[in-house]
Amino acid sequence: MTSPTSFAGYPEALLAVLARDPSRTVLTTGDGGAETTAGALHDTVHRMAAVLTGRGIGRGRTVGLLSRNRPEVLAARYAANLAGARVVFLYDGMAAATLARIAASVETALLLVDPALHDTARALLHHLGGAAPDVMTLGPEPAAGDLGPDLLAACAALPATPEVPGAARPGDDWCIRHTGGTTGIPKGVRMAHAPYTDMLLNQRMEAAGDPPRFLACTPLAHLAGVLTDATLAAGGSVVLHRAFDPAAVLAAVARDRVTHLWLLPPLLYRLLDDPALPATDLSSLTRITYGGCPASPSRLLRAAEVFGPVLYGMYGMSEAMTVTEARPEDHRPTGPGGRITVGRALPGVTLAIRDADGRDLPAGERGEVHVRSAGVMAGYWKQPELTARALPGDGWLRTGDVGTLDDDGRLYLVDRVKDVIIVVGGHVHPAEVEDLLHTHPAVAHCAVFGVRGPDETEEVHAAVVPAPGHRADPAALRAFVTARLGALYAPAAVRLVDAIPLTPVGKPDKARLRARADRA
Repeated sequence: MTSPTSFAGYPEALLAVLARDPSRTVLTTGDGGAETTAGALHDTVHRMAAVLTGRGIGRGRTVGLLSRNRPEVLAARYAANLAGARVVFLYDGMAAATLARIAASVETALLLVDPALHDTARALLHHLGGAAPDVMTLGPEPAAGDLGPDLLAACAALPATPEVPGAARPGDDWCIRHTGGTTGIPKGVRMAHAPYTDMLLNQRMEAAGDPPRFLACTPLAHLAGVLTDATLAAGGSVVLHRAFDPAAVLAAVARDRVTHLWLLPPLLYRLLDDPALPATDLSSLTRITYGGCPASPSRLLRAAEVFGPVLYGMYGMSEAMTVTEARPEDHRPTGPGGRITVGRALPGVTLAIRDADGRDLPAGERGEVHVRSAGVMAGYWKQPELTARALPGDGWLRTGDVGTLDDDGRLYLVDRVKDVIIVVGGHVHPAEVEDLLHTHPAVAHCAVFGVRGPDETEEVHAAVVPAPGHRADPAALRAFVTARLGALYAPAAVRLVDAIPLTPVGKPDKARLRARADRA
């Protein structure tokens, strides 16, 4: 049925693809588990949309999603967006108090809860007190509970599957995606339907002849959800894992003939280090996309050697969607300090490198990366001052990233503007120290961050995961940095850890590392 607004958003596009071959399997849960056909997903979305609209969910309303990776949360998102509501992802792993502040800030009208997260949901609701939204669960609670009615049961009770028309308009927000910040409350990025729909329909999902098969092993609330949408729009299928486990990922690639993976760099390193990797059949892999935080050039070179010409680097952000892409042939250390490029601007994207006064800088000079494209956000949710700083009014987005362009338009990232460590004598970009430490044979992974002392001066600190079979000596690592970068860059402290803690979206959690250093 045609949308009453004559605008067909991304849910309608996905539903049209699903309707073409209802018997085709489109979703599989981990380890060869339950399968969902295209027809079943299509009908579930329409049934959920009917139930949600019956509860007053539509344009101008916010639906919160608190769930791990499961088919029902995908259907719920599509249904809420089909009904015209915006969605907000509440990451499993965030503190309940933080989740409650996010839910309150976006005026959540309905909270949809994974039954496995009932304890988190109750803690969230407790923090909201009398301002708590309506709640429905995505299936029965494991024990008698009182969170709210079961959305799946309500869908099953419908006498027939209705055809719910899309209600969203092009400029409506399909979601408010909160940035993966590691301090404070993340900013709510407003993402409109029209550019997201255009991006999905034009997304390249290269696969060797067959429809793509994507393994979602990171949260659907982050980029894995976007790539799931793109896979389904391309007529492909998705394998859902609840969390990242390198051994399970490798087993799934071989067993399920996975063609596409998305990994943040820390997870790519864990895959490289897994003992099962050498014996795993990787012949089905067409594309491993990585991004989301800085990547070590030495580790990327190793990944290109091991996996072959399937690595695609992606630079993007919630505020601008995907900005650049580095293709397999770009994985050579040609940038400043031996960096590997994050690629060239995608079609429709314009890049500029500017100084603190907003002046364009020539090729080769470092400055803040500015982006202009149709994918740039409408603004931050109800934060006009932050919006004005990020969007100065000239059509450009200030990314907060430090980078440089070469003569061929390749972008090289140096660091985040806000991640600069201001030490006595100058400024230290953590990525520079991380890149160097990753070349040391005793270092498997590391994170570099600033710690303020009693007099408010900052020091460089490093957390290091020793490489298997190696003994990492903090003094030797400090001397290694001093000899190659100078005493300014040398970590005042090197702490050996079993693993680098990650934020709920999989980025190194430097706030937690900083807190540990403060307690030491």
